[in-house]
Amino acid sequence: MKIFNNTFLLRLAVAIILFMHSVPGMFNNGVNTFGTLYLDQIGFAPFGIFLAWTIKLSHLVAALCLLFGKYVKLTSLVTILVLITGIILIHFKEGWYVVGGGRNGVEFNFLLIFALLAIMFPNGLKKAA
Repeated sequence: MKIFNNTFLLRLAVAIILFMHSVPGMFNNGVNTFGTLYLDQIGFAPFGIFLAWTIKLSHLVAALCLLFGKYVKLTSLVTILVLITGIILIHFKEGWYVVGGGRNGVEFNFLLIFALLAIMFPNGLKKAA
């Protein structure tokens, strides 16, 4: 995959989003907090911090892969699985809206999943088969 192909702008946007969703938490204790105060509490103890770091590092790796056009399908698939898990564990109970009609809902993850699918299958599903 060439770096500057027809999916570059979308890959760039998703890479920036994944980067910004992962890196700040690595430096402000957000990842550890998510691991101990959320993941451990919902039954993942004693692996909450490990899982939180794995999730955030997967976002960072995916951002770099998307940016440079390497391992795009694999990292997109892993990220989609993480996003679906986030919907199930966190966002679904909050409803659809992230802001406006609600808070912390599924709409942003939904959009990211379909953006990643569009990156994975730039010619649509018909050509992918």
